[in-house]
Amino acid sequence: MLGIIFTGGEGPQAKAVRRLLEAELNKAVIIAADSGLITAENAGIKPHWIVGDMDSLDEEKRLAAYPQESVIRHERDKDYTDTEIAFAFALEKECDEIWIIGGGGGRIDHLFGIRSMFERDIFPQRWITDCADIYCIDAHMKNSKISLSLQKDAPVSVFPLSAGPWEAKSNGLKWQLEGLPWDRGFFGLSNVATDGEFTIIAETGRFMVILQL
Repeated sequence: MLGIIFTGGEGPQAKAVRRLLEAELNKAVIIAADSGLITAENAGIKPHWIVGDMDSLDEEKRLAAYPQESVIRHERDKDYTDTEIAFAFALEKECDEIWIIGGGGGRIDHLFGIRSMFERDIFPQRWITDCADIYCIDAHMKNSKISLSLQKDAPVSVFPLSAGPWEAKSNGLKWQLEGLPWDRGFFGLSNVATDGEFTIIAETGRFMVILQL
């Protein structure tokens, strides 16, 4: 089952949210993490669950439109971010694929916090911010491959994640990924999908693939 988490920070515009999620909404568990509720509602989406300490929600009356049992409050003094809490909650709801919407802009430590979640043993598969559509592929998981159709010459950047070694294959990129010396600190920045269509396969290790939204 797919879990979609709306979190605080900058996310895609309402029209983009609807376009990106249109095919998924009726079969996904929708969770808002604190002020992620604003992004969801602006796109006309009512989450099934709202979790977090609610310290960044613009007004409490937003919560009144939801059943009390669907609003799960946490203390402000806690060891985990609201995004982490929502992620753990999605796992409790037996979601085996989890996307994060939002988390762009704003505080850089929050941005890095979400980025760090992709290094863990259990990680999100997609992260959509105000300006980027980010995929995570792992050789040991079912999501070991990404194949997309973009605009001609769209930029594609690739970063290794978690523990190596790393090896990847690709088709449709200006500079193919086979044989690159992947290591910590190495990355492939601003590659190009020459005809728009491209494929990247994680042969070994885990990779983050960053596209422009």
